[in-house]
Amino acid sequence: MRLEVFKTLWGDNRPWHHAVQEVRAAGFTGIEARIPATPADAQQQAQLLKHADMPYIGIAMTGGGVIPSQNATLEHHLTDLRSNLERAALMAPRFINVLGGNDRWSATQQAEFITQAHAIGQETGITCVFETHRSRILANPWITLDVLPHVPEDVLFTLDISHWVVCCERLLNDPADDFSAFFKRVHHIQARIGYDQGPQIPHPAAPEYAECVRFHQHVWEQVWRAQKARGYAISTLTPECGPDGYVHTLPFTNAPVADLWEMNTWIGQTEQKHFQTLFPQ
Repeated sequence: MRLEVFKTLWGDNRPWHHAVQEVRAAGFTGIEARIPATPADAQQQAQLLKHADMPYIGIAMTGGGVIPSQNATLEHHLTDLRSNLERAALMAPRFINVLGGNDRWSATQQAEFITQAHAIGQETGITCVFETHRSRILANPWITLDVLPHVPEDVLFTLDISHWVVCCERLLNDPADDFSAFFKRVHHIQARIGYDQGPQIPHPAAPEYAECVRFHQHVWEQVWRAQKARGYAISTLTPECGPDGYVHTLPFTNAPVADLWEMNTWIGQTEQKHFQTLFPQ
């Protein structure tokens, strides 16, 4: 099994050819980004990626932006997903990472959304993978474990455990925190490192946050071992340090305390080495 690292375009509003150059310079594999808003934009980016021979992971947000509209119904979210997948199909994505639904939904509603969204993906021939994300479905581990038995067995997930860490206000390393049933279903990792009071530490190399880094790495190891047992030849990981209040800033000036791409490069290259220690080529 080998690890392929993708560059997130969250917070990077430049033309995509800049990202292509940075992916290659960092030794990464591809790009993860939101599905372009129009078919014309999707076709344009598809041509760029094809020319660069660079794989793409799409992100579909349903029912609004990162924070969904609170009055969007399940049907609204499913309609949005269909529209997203129509545009994504022009780009031949590896898979689509779905930020769907609403954290206010019950476990029953969340399971219904996942089940129907999974079926839509199957109809279109695009794999939909459902992310653990605050404000969305699967926002915390406890409701996720309630949802899991009520969705089809072939449904897959994206794990960003930093969301669960800040949601639960602690590193989830108590012996009672057994998420192995979920880890066995994880298809993709978004590698941001959270801590008890926030979704992103100031810098992943900072020694004062070493315990947080170790916790996240231990979780990723469990996912990789589960993927290996399921016969995966490739595991994908996207370092996802982000802007929008995630990067720590200095008061009064709002100047960032660290460079976003440098942090993501550090995580990606560190996890490539980490992965090699477990699964040497």
